Amino acid sequence: MDRFLLYRTYDELTIGDTQRTRGRTITETDIVSWCALTGDWFYPHTDKVAAESSMFGQRVAPGIMVFAIGTGLGVPADSTTILANYGSDNLRYTKPTWIGDTISLDIEVVEKADRDERSGLVTFRWDILNQNGDTVCASQLKLLMAKVRRPYYG
Repeated sequence: MDRFLLYRTYDELTIGDTQRTRGRTITETDIVSWCALTGDWFYPHTDKVAAESSMFGQRVAPGIMVFAIGTGLGVPADSTTILANYGSDNLRYTKPTWIGDTISLDIEVVEKADRDERSGLVTFRWDILNQNGDTVCASQLKLLMAKVRRPYYG
């Protein structure tokens, strides 16, 4: 089997299959770039002085940015088995992510639903952990997965 779950076809995935991705450190540049791209200049992310007097006591990474980076860790760019992102459920930011934290993604197949002869819907536990093993973002990601690998034209 491939190391990455998302290289597998629907039929190759089994409930209970797991994967932990490599790590990636969150930087100040990540936060500034994210805020510039999205227009989200909320002060706990970008204003050092104001963030120090907030409930966080320091700047905190935007939760949706942490989720997006975590997804980048788990979805291989050349996967030919993912047909579509069906959405996320129960998305929660359970702990702050700080500048300098290293995150990884912990994935588990939790549910499968057959759709037709070509595809099935797979629900993954999609948890982002920091370097201490604490969950900083918890969710369930649903992906429409192919039953047959398509050729890759990259």
